[in-house]
Amino acid sequence: MQKITCIGEALIDMICTDKGKTLEAGEHFLKKTGGAPTNVAAAIAALGGKVELAAKVGNDPFGMQLIHTMQEFGVNTEYMIATKEQFTTFAFVSLKEDGERDFVFNRGADGYLTLDETKSLLHNGTGIVHFGSATAFLPGHLQQTYHSLLNEAKEKNYFISFDPNYRHLLFAHQQQSFIKQSIQFIQHCHFFKVSDEEALLISGMPTVAEAADWLSQQSQATFCITLGKEGTLLSYKKQQITIASIPVNVVDTTGAGDAFVGALLYQLSTLPFTQLNQLKFEDWQQMVLNANKAGAKTCTYMGAMEAFKHLSNQIFHT
Repeated sequence: MQKITCIGEALIDMICTDKGKTLEAGEHFLKKTGGAPTNVAAAIAALGGKVELAAKVGNDPFGMQLIHTMQEFGVNTEYMIATKEQFTTFAFVSLKEDGERDFVFNRGADGYLTLDETKSLLHNGTGIVHFGSATAFLPGHLQQTYHSLLNEAKEKNYFISFDPNYRHLLFAHQQQSFIKQSIQFIQHCHFFKVSDEEALLISGMPTVAEAADWLSQQSQATFCITLGKEGTLLSYKKQQITIASIPVNVVDTTGAGDAFVGALLYQLSTLPFTQLNQLKFEDWQQMVLNANKAGAKTCTYMGAMEAFKHLSNQIFHT
């Protein structure tokens, strides 16, 4: 089984449970382990994969929560750096009466992951590395580390996976920087996943079909565009097909995209490394169908980490 290395942010989501309240007016908050690569790592481990997470947290109760949660799932936390210099990153969010999100991002330790702290991370030369950070394209040490690790992964022949995880409330005034950096990663990875919103944003195209064609011209990678209940568009060597979603009674969609990515990477990790770039269109279709099952399963529980407790690779056989 191939080891999967996830790189990016680990943070705490503070979700206001007072319906329709702004963050100023809200009084009750639910504390949740978060961060897209953190979710992906947990999903991979829940499915039975071998995975490590490289991220930086504060040496505080919230950072310890993040590390211990990952350890409980079976994620290798050797490269989860706990620092006394910065606090753990927080994202505060509430849903206002008009349906808009009220959002405050208190960035701390996640942005300070340095090259020195990851210098022996990609020592293997074979394996899968996943870049899935929502914050790594923001200015800071993590940005430099992220791009340097991409170059190292290319040089050492890793199988490279990418998910940009666009957050409008983080990048509203930095969209062009986000787009430019996303294209750079797309051009150098072997697999990437984008949402329909991200596909339109990055490509500048008016429709998902046109965005898919544009992306296939920019990259040699196999890629997926998730379409919610409409399914998942799979593009492989200019061939495209939409694979249907799995109908479920949706409780919460948080973490569904990360479960999808985790399930797909887990399946890749079960194959010999030499086969990863020799898969056929039919192989990818089956893996995407299975990944859709993982995403659907996640939607039937409240909260990503709670949902991942119920994930296992047995869902692929149902």
